[in-house]
Amino acid sequence: MSTQIGGPSTAQPHTWLKQTGVVALGVVVAAAMVVLGIWQLDVYERQGSQAADRRAAEAPVSLPAVAPPGGTVQDGFGRRVTFTGTYDPSLQVLVPGDGGFRVLTGLKQADGSIVAVVRGLEPDAEQPVPPTGEVTRTGVLLPSEEAPTSTAALPQGQVATVRLPVLAQTWPGPLVGGFVTLDAADATQEGLTPVAVDLPEGQGRLRNGAYALQWWVFAAFALGMSIRVARDVGRLEERELDPFA
Repeated sequence: MSTQIGGPSTAQPHTWLKQTGVVALGVVVAAAMVVLGIWQLDVYERQGSQAADRRAAEAPVSLPAVAPPGGTVQDGFGRRVTFTGTYDPSLQVLVPGDGGFRVLTGLKQADGSIVAVVRGLEPDAEQPVPPTGEVTRTGVLLPSEEAPTSTAALPQGQVATVRLPVLAQTWPGPLVGGFVTLDAADATQEGLTPVAVDLPEGQGRLRNGAYALQWWVFAAFALGMSIRVARDVGRLEERELDPFA
């Protein structure tokens, strides 16, 4: 008959002490590893946020250099970009959200491509007229947003999120593979409230996230091994007491 922790047994008291000590040690080691995993997860979050902030603070680059029309964005998301073109008032929709409506307007570049530009925030459901003539603007290039969680119908001239595949169904010309949210200075210049940017995840986060998961796997392994060793100690003691068991 094998010894079971917490169940009836003929093992001597010192056997239970050994088993309890082994399991207690395993719990302590596992707890330490859990704490290390939480610390590593915090590093994961902070490093990603800091990397994204540093990337957005770099000097702006030319939009066509990182986001060719109709092509794949080349290491451009989360970066500040500068671009030149003419706004098309017919390509404008409002994106409702907290605090008002994001004003999304299409801007035609010299090569004929269209850039979706979040010009700023409008408190009411009005369509602010964009500047006329050629303008040069700077902002953060962002990837197409996710589909909305709500399926409720919106008034004409409004969209739930900035989804480029949806815009491509009604907007002409090749679309740049991302949209730009204007810097505070440019949004203010257009008479709108600047929009806070939700930066995409910075580079280098995956490694620290894997480290956090690794610590928790080690914690589970340490706890499981301590229980197994405790059981083996009980079985060994039983054999010594009763070699014919």
